[in-house]
Amino acid sequence: MTSRLLHLAAVTLLATLALQTPQAEAIDSASLPSSIRLANARALIEAKDWKGAIAELQGVDAPNDPDWNNLMGFSHRKAKKPDYVAAERFYDAALRIEPSHRGALSYSGELYLMQDKLPKAEQRLTTLKLVCNNACLEQDRLAQAIARYKAAGNKYVPEPEEPAQTSARAAQ
Repeated sequence: MTSRLLHLAAVTLLATLALQTPQAEAIDSASLPSSIRLANARALIEAKDWKGAIAELQGVDAPNDPDWNNLMGFSHRKAKKPDYVAAERFYDAALRIEPSHRGALSYSGELYLMQDKLPKAEQRLTTLKLVCNNACLEQDRLAQAIARYKAAGNKYVPEPEEPAQTSARAAQ
């Protein structure tokens, strides 16, 4: 009888402890920082897998994040079959959320050159000069793109091929 009581007491104690043990909680990916949620997309961009990057970004689905919008715009602009309308929509969304987003300012300026909209590209450069205090990579890139455009008789000239890591870093 005492062994039965001890067994019952042990079961009761274990059941009580199990009820008091905190349960493991699932991690909500939406609560993770943007840099972590967008890391896979950035890796695909670095590999120049534009279609894969777009699919990854659609999976993240963060339309209120300026970096997400900038990466979507960048990927649509660089895709094998570029979608300039979508690219502009995403860049504009990034800039509505964060008007000083350097990547979106620079890349939308480059998009404007691709569409023969030099005055709009120059407006983006002017904004970048203010945002960057005349000293940042994005400002330099857009200024060089505008210079190449003008030197080619107002025709868009892509940036010379660069290491993939610089491309992904600049898309941030």
